[in-house]
Amino acid sequence: VQLQASGGGLVQAGGSLRLSCVASARTFSTYTMGWFRQPPGKERELVAAISKSGGSTSYGDSVKGRFTISRDDTKNTASLQMNSLKSEDTAVYYCAASSIVALPTSSRLYRYWGQGTLVTVSS
Repeated sequence: VQLQASGGGLVQAGGSLRLSCVASARTFSTYTMGWFRQPPGKERELVAAISKSGGSTSYGDSVKGRFTISRDDTKNTASLQMNSLKSEDTAVYYCAASSIVALPTSSRLYRYWGQGTLVTVSS
């Protein structure tokens, strides 16, 4: 599975961005999808995950209520809507795919990764 993330950029604090991740595989609907981020000098962390059906989601504590993950299996796309952005949201954002059903939070449980897209939030 090849994943292509896009939508990053420079935004002011309080603004919004929408990230998209397009998958090459026709089997996209069989994967749990996740968004991770890695701030400068820090470890990669889970931002959000969505189940194969789209019926279950999970969010990192720092983004709850501000970010929304979604998927459109007809377009092989997973998206991350980011609102009320803060300077601490600055990071490279990665989309990832996992065969594990139960919304894995560890990056080690995601087999396929996109190339990353940089989000910079200015204060």
